[in-house]
Amino acid sequence: MVNHMGRDLSLETDWNGLYIDGERREAADGETIAVEDPSTRERIAEVPNATRADVDDAYEAAAAAQAEWADAPPARRQEVIEQFSAALRRHREEVIDLLAHEVGGSRTMGETSIQIASDHAGEAATLPRRMKGEHVDSNIPGKENVVQRNPKGVVTVISPWNFPLNLSMRAVAPAIAAGNAVVLKPSTNSPITGGLLFAELFEETDLPDGLINVVTGRGSDIGDRVAGHPHSDVVAFTGSTEVGRRVSGIAGENLAIPAMELGGNNAHVVTGDADLDRAIDGAVFGSFVHQGQVCISINRHIVHESVYDEYVERLTARAEELPVGSAHDDDTVVGPIIDESQRDEMLGYVEGTIEAGATLETGGHTVDIDGVDDSLVVAPTVLSDVTPDMPAACNEHFGPIAPVIPFSDVDEAVEIANDTEYGLSGSVHAGDVGTGMAIADRIETGNVHVNDQPINDEAHVPFSGIGASGVGTYNSDAFLSEITEAKWISLQHEPREYPF
Repeated sequence: MVNHMGRDLSLETDWNGLYIDGERREAADGETIAVEDPSTRERIAEVPNATRADVDDAYEAAAAAQAEWADAPPARRQEVIEQFSAALRRHREEVIDLLAHEVGGSRTMGETSIQIASDHAGEAATLPRRMKGEHVDSNIPGKENVVQRNPKGVVTVISPWNFPLNLSMRAVAPAIAAGNAVVLKPSTNSPITGGLLFAELFEETDLPDGLINVVTGRGSDIGDRVAGHPHSDVVAFTGSTEVGRRVSGIAGENLAIPAMELGGNNAHVVTGDADLDRAIDGAVFGSFVHQGQVCISINRHIVHESVYDEYVERLTARAEELPVGSAHDDDTVVGPIIDESQRDEMLGYVEGTIEAGATLETGGHTVDIDGVDDSLVVAPTVLSDVTPDMPAACNEHFGPIAPVIPFSDVDEAVEIANDTEYGLSGSVHAGDVGTGMAIADRIETGNVHVNDQPINDEAHVPFSGIGASGVGTYNSDAFLSEITEAKWISLQHEPREYPF
């Protein structure tokens, strides 16, 4: 392993290079894409805008390198992931700073991203020794059945901009650990922390060339080619349901396995006998961390009418206390939205909800930052008197917005929670854990958390969505099954009798 201890991985690094077969290079036509800091609205980097030819080269390199890597001993594959994890720890502060500049992540968001990414790398490092086959008895006399578990081949990873580090990591690290090669296509909004950073960190490991390839570029230019490349065996995608439907359809035409985590409309159910202190603590974090730009954040607060007024009053007071501003201020909790289109869409939902009869308790506007034109910071927003059909409640608003919906009994709360096409995450606060569990069991979602909030991810626990929230499962043995395949070999030790 080359000694890269003194390398700089900051904004001063030259990020203008695709990473294909262990080499950095320009896009085939030389075009680039600007990366903008959401806090300052300034251009901070240029990255290549890859072409279809670049994508083809990345897959050719991945396919060529994968066969030998599949035969690498488990200990060697484990060591590479451990080296990657160590590199991430070495560059911890630089990565947190990159997240602040590229996606407007607060210090809390950056630290959380490192923690979750490290957890996924730690879990992935155990996978090579867990890829075990099995011996299965046969109904045929004298036959032995052996079932092997082998890597799929080339795993495509299409990652989002909101938590680019850990949402790339949860697919990239297990795929490589299991003996696959990877082509990573990060979001246009986060090409560094969701993509090119991985190439740099793997440079500090013994991973052979060709096993990690990073192509940056606009989805409109290369998205379909990435999703449907003939060399792609698995497509791991995290993003909106609308785009996910297209990606999974294209992948399906190529008979690639889709692993899709898509949108959510997550409910935070609070009963009349809940501990309001705990419920509101969870509500504040679950609604406002990273400006609500989390697929598993709270989208709807469903609160019993007996505590509704107190809940709204206390949630509003807490929202108004949150430090708001630039992500480069260590005290900031609520920073900028990623771009104008996201900001304008969420503010449109707020405006439409007020027009439909809801009450704006606080927020609903942008917050000025000194020296910045057209600020992307949206004030923490609380809406009361909300009904389930109002825009901020029936859509995934993906912002620092807390619509609060009243209910009269548990049956109504469950009905409201389930009145959505999505089923990603959720949370319940009730009088005791048993009551909370009973309610959680009735909520139709892939994940639900009692006496907590919906934003949870542990690498050793399966993570999936139902309905319009996705297909396939991430984490642990569940994702290992997605990126490997079973091969049945039978051994006929004795002559077999046939009917003719």
